[in-house]
Order: sequence, then structure tokens, then C-alpha cells
Amino acid sequence: MAMTRDATQRDVQANGITLRITEQGEGPLVLLCHGWPELAYSWRHQMPVLANAGYRVVAPDMRGYGGSSVPHDIQAYDIAQLVGDMVGLVGALGEQEACIVGHDWGANVAWNAALMRPDLFKAVAALSVPHRPRNPKGEPMALLRAAGLTDFYWFYFNREGAPEAEFERDITASVRRVLFSGSGDAPPDSAMRLRLEGDAGFLDKSIDPDPLPSWLTQDDVAVFAQAFKKNGFRGPFNWYRNIDRNWALLAPFQDAKVMPPALFIAGERDAVIASPMGRGMLESLHQAVANLRASVVIPEGGHWIQQEKPAEVNAALLSFLAKDYPSS
Repeated sequence: MAMTRDATQRDVQANGITLRITEQGEGPLVLLCHGWPELAYSWRHQMPVLANAGYRVVAPDMRGYGGSSVPHDIQAYDIAQLVGDMVGLVGALGEQEACIVGHDWGANVAWNAALMRPDLFKAVAALSVPHRPRNPKGEPMALLRAAGLTDFYWFYFNREGAPEAEFERDITASVRRVLFSGSGDAPPDSAMRLRLEGDAGFLDKSIDPDPLPSWLTQDDVAVFAQAFKKNGFRGPFNWYRNIDRNWALLAPFQDAKVMPPALFIAGERDAVIASPMGRGMLESLHQAVANLRASVVIPEGGHWIQQEKPAEVNAALLSFLAKDYPSS
């Protein structure tokens, strides 16, 4: 098979903002949506493989990140805007349909894009974060409060300015710490925690790895750090500040199922699926995702699964795409 051209970058206008995209290959469109706190660069191991399999692969820096627009207002980061960015991007690329793939917060975007626009997003693959159906009992933050879970990290991320100050104190070290602590390589006592003790910050229990794990280089860290030195972390944290607003916006989709063919991938050491809430979401995933083809749990993998275990992620994606979104 002929090798495709190298990936290129350019800016496109979509949904009223600028999106910096990385693209490679020709064929049916596959959108790759990164999560918090990452970049299109997080998909560096997937793009050439999918391009060589006959796809047009496009990975945007999501709203608030990298070379894309970084609105100041919190409400600019609600789920309607985030899905709207991807809808607008498909149109800006001159395409009629896409398979949407997302990791972490990008998984939330992908699930909701497939929920809202199954006519446009013909297949969906999500990494690390299962689809979370809308709970009719009330707003997510209120339900956490009622359950006594005010130490859950969402509350800390909602304290405007506090997490930004923590992460911006030493951006390069913060990148190393968050990537290592969320990975399958982190020792249990320094692994990413979703519940914070007392006045602890998110990174307090993390360690600054030396040496770096095998899947992460100093050059990789530098790419992420440079982007956050340019933009800061307000945009990324603003995604979390819309959790209750998103719940309200999704009212029209109460009890609706995700209908396009779907794939879920996660690492077995990912704190998101290792938590009781995450395990519950994973076990009930097929109930809200009508055409779930597989849930692939990758041994020894952590949260940054497409960077940590690229061969396994690529194999799962290619198998899914071949059946449900073929390139020819």
C-alpha cells in the first residue's frame, strides 16, 4: 500500500471560531477529538495508520486549545458549542458525513454528536469515557452534593482561577505530572485521583517522573507545554464549568439512545473506568448505545490510552471501521 503524504496543519473557520486542524490522507472523513488537557498532537500515532487505511483523518485542536480560538466566557464551552464545532468542521471540510472518534472530554463530544446528529456522524468511537445518559433526577453537581461527594474533582475544577493557578505555576512540570499520574505506569500511591482530600490540588499526590515513561518523550511534553504557555488553562477548565449547563441543554434528548454503530476503548488502569461510577457506566453502556459493537479494555493501559497503547488502539479502531465505516 502506498504511503500517504505527511500530515499538514491549517486553520479553518467553523461555528464562528477558528479551528487549527491537522489532516492526513484521503477517503471517508474520520474526525479525532482530543480531551483534557491535550491537543490534536495526542493522535499522532493514529493519524498515519488511519490515513494509510484509506481515510481522510482530521484532528482539530479543540476549542480552548492550541492553535484554535480560546474564548474567555465560560458559556462558550457548553456541549451545544462543542458539538456545533464538529458539525461546522465537517461542513467546512466539504464533507457530508464522518466517523467521529473522541477521547476523554472529546469522547463526550463524540457521544453527543452521534446522539444529536446521527445523520451526519455515521459511526462513533469513544476512548476512556463511556456515554453518560442524562439523569432525569437533577443536575450532576447537585446529585454529587446530595451524595456527599463534594471532594470530587469537578468541584475543584469549577473554582474559577484555582486550578488554573495550580497548573500554570510550572506548566512543563504540570504536563509531565498529569500525563504520568493518569497513565498505566503510575504507582498506585501517585496515580490520578478523582476525589481530592481537604484543600489538596489536583496534582498534589502526583510525581514528576524521571525518567519519563517509554510512551512519552521530552519532545512530546514540550509540544503540550508550549501550547499551554501560549493559552493558559482557562479554556480547558471551562469545559468542566458547563457540566450542569450541558445537563439542561440535553433535556430534549432525555432517554434518547445513541444510534450509530459504536466502539468503546479504555485502559484497565484508567481511573475513569476503575471508579465505581465509571464501572457502572461501562457495565450499562449497551443500554444507552443501541449499536455498541465492542467494549475493548486494554491491559496495563491508563487514561491516555491512544498514546500509551497505540498499536492496540489502532487495531481496535481499524477493525471497527472496516465493518461499520469502510474506506472503500
